[in-house]
Amino acid sequence: MVSVAILGAAGGIGQPLSLLMKLNAHVTKLNLYDIVNVPGVAADISHVATNSEVKSFLGASKLAEAVTGIDLAIIPAGVPRKPGMTRDDLFKINAGIVKGLIEAIAENSPRAFICIISNPVNSTVPIAAEVLKKRGIYDPKRLFGVTTLDVVRASRFVRDIRPDVDAATLRVPVVGGHSGNTIVPLLSLASTPLDLSEAEVTELTNRIQFGGDEVVKAKDGAGSATLSMAYAGARFADSLIRAIKGETVVEPTFIALAADTEGAEQYRQLGAGALDFFAVPVELGPQGVARIVPLNGDVSSGERKAIAVAAEALATNISTGVEFVSPPAQ
Repeated sequence: MVSVAILGAAGGIGQPLSLLMKLNAHVTKLNLYDIVNVPGVAADISHVATNSEVKSFLGASKLAEAVTGIDLAIIPAGVPRKPGMTRDDLFKINAGIVKGLIEAIAENSPRAFICIISNPVNSTVPIAAEVLKKRGIYDPKRLFGVTTLDVVRASRFVRDIRPDVDAATLRVPVVGGHSGNTIVPLLSLASTPLDLSEAEVTELTNRIQFGGDEVVKAKDGAGSATLSMAYAGARFADSLIRAIKGETVVEPTFIALAADTEGAEQYRQLGAGALDFFAVPVELGPQGVARIVPLNGDVSSGERKAIAVAAEALATNISTGVEFVSPPAQ
């Protein structure tokens, strides 16, 4: 039995994500929370012929109830990115939303696994960690920033230029963060060797890093990447649920490197340095992070340089999140 709460369930990501989680046979209870429109979403999804029970929770007065007794919270809540808006612009709005949701989870389900989709992930995950630390219940093994979409895009975009590659089975390690040049696809270490020219590597890397911009532009002001993000979020959540139930599953995720200090060392030497958070491939287990999975091979010189660039930006992103909850002493 797995009880899941989706916080922001009536939004562009939340609706398809809720549907996908309703289809997950492991889920027995699905709590859908939002500040608008969620009763209709829940009523609609509740008609899908699977065994999970769906309940809606509308408004801040119902938040505590929505997150009481849950095993897993998935958070896509917040405003979407619009044309011309950077992920830093999003921070001013979404930081407060995420902080409030994490406080409610900490109060009502302190041992829940938490998966954060709300952007900018590079900052919202540190916000969550700081809130949990202040409550004395922080466990770095149970907090995840969902970066699965970067890996999904990497596999799909490789397929676009190599039609003989199976996008469903190809795995490209993606490390760093979850915005722009903090996203570092390690194409040299793909699960299927790729014979890519330098120009192809440059083009693919840029497209993976800024793939979200394609969607924002194509939607012409009507939203950002919602359907593919919902798919990626559901994939990560399913992997985590299967791991909780005893399977060995590996997924990329933005985590605190303190979750596995020994496993983190390779990534620190590659360029993560003293960063507290970094996206890495993780073996998931019943307690969340079982271990950070080592890279199988040497990264290219170009990839190492890209990690250095990512690390510099991440240091600022992480500090922004931490200082939102715990401002430095004046």
